[in-house]
Amino acid sequence: MNNYSTIYEAIGGAKGIEGIVQAFYPKVQRHPLLAPLFPADIIPVMEKQTKFLTQFFGGPSLYSDEYGHPMMRGRHLPFPITVERAEAWLGCMREALRETDLPEALQELVIDRLSGPAHHFVNQP
Repeated sequence: MNNYSTIYEAIGGAKGIEGIVQAFYPKVQRHPLLAPLFPADIIPVMEKQTKFLTQFFGGPSLYSDEYGHPMMRGRHLPFPITVERAEAWLGCMREALRETDLPEALQELVIDRLSGPAHHFVNQP
């Protein structure tokens, strides 16, 4: 991360997060395992994800300020999340990150940090 104190700063702050989210959700909407889990109107989901990732990567606590403690596993329990879906989600994020100008090592750090939560949400065999 060089001279940055947070991943949020390293990826370009709000603008970087927004770019990743904008690149990510079209991939999710096209993915056969993921698309059924998301509403047709993806904009509110994108807005929440932007706030969550901002906070998750060390930026302002936008998500908690608006929605309270993230409690992400609990928030994902209503959705059937398998290991395959967790991997598909991470795959879409990898693709989105490849579309950025972020260094490869930073892209891998982002995926590494998101891998734990993605697999923690698995609630189906």
